[in-house]
Amino acid sequence: MPLLFALQANGETWSLEQRTPYNTKVQTANTLLYTPLKQTQQPWKICALVPHLKDAYWIGIDYGLVQQATKLNIKLELFEAGSYYHKKKQLKQLSNCMKGDFDAILLGTVDPKLIAYYHGPITKPVIALVNRVDSPTITTRIGVNWYQMGWHAGQFIKNDLTLSPTSSHKKQKDLALLTGPEKLGGSDWVDQGVFDALKESDIKISSIRHADNNRDLYRDQLHHLLDDQSPNYILGSAVAIEAAIGEIGHKHLEGKVKLVSSYLSPGVLRGLFRDKVSFSSDDLVVLQGKLAIDIVVKELEGNAIHGDIGPKIQGINAQKLNQDKIKNKLSKSLAPANFYPVYSVNPQP
Repeated sequence: MPLLFALQANGETWSLEQRTPYNTKVQTANTLLYTPLKQTQQPWKICALVPHLKDAYWIGIDYGLVQQATKLNIKLELFEAGSYYHKKKQLKQLSNCMKGDFDAILLGTVDPKLIAYYHGPITKPVIALVNRVDSPTITTRIGVNWYQMGWHAGQFIKNDLTLSPTSSHKKQKDLALLTGPEKLGGSDWVDQGVFDALKESDIKISSIRHADNNRDLYRDQLHHLLDDQSPNYILGSAVAIEAAIGEIGHKHLEGKVKLVSSYLSPGVLRGLFRDKVSFSSDDLVVLQGKLAIDIVVKELEGNAIHGDIGPKIQGINAQKLNQDKIKNKLSKSLAPANFYPVYSVNPQP
């Protein structure tokens, strides 16, 4: 059934998408105008689990969660696993939240199959946060389609190649991928989106490398990659692209390798402004965090909304970048520069 949201005159609204079928790679999106909550029936207690708070993406999610929990005067406790490779730790955190004094759980999972490894009873509402959860017990996810995140980035490269003069260069161009932890988070669907966008193009995938979102790990990978080859494009996570800016400068490859990010970060944005990054997808992570709080409250108050819900993916092209317009959007995309991770929000009397 289509989802309908009441609009309040002169109130704030968020432009969102609801995508179907649920939890699938290829989806159809319906545009929604959503009016955020202004109050709750009681000071609910929410547990949020996230893979880590090591990069701007999850810090932006945290900022959105904290802002909306504070606005609605509800309790929020956030726990980070510390890495996509800390499944046991997140399973313990999930168990603690399930047994603890919480009304519902927002699960930013380290592994799509995490619930299959959890052997305790599911006694509270669980809503997927950002990352896909492959479990019939979870029917709502706040986030975007990561296949589409990859597709948008790949489509930019395909179009860029079409627009670039090729008379003095080889027609085929090489692309290296560094999209994140292998088959964790959204990296597998990002890769598939890139592959599909580049079908029937003159782009060859010359290297695929995976690592946890750690700049030092990516710096090492990029060092070896650029010793072995000089790809025309590098497409990667924001952390990988931030590392690539420095490595390309170190190797004196400016102007020879174009950088494309699968999501936005402050470092990627600076790279776009300085024409060191060519393109970035942007999925408005602060808005995702705010929306997650609203949706879990609606679940608790008997107004449950099911399905895949989140912002429409934006594309930021360095050649078409309007600094004034992009600055007006940043409040939905990035946490403020002076924001540090917050793990606890307590309701005020």
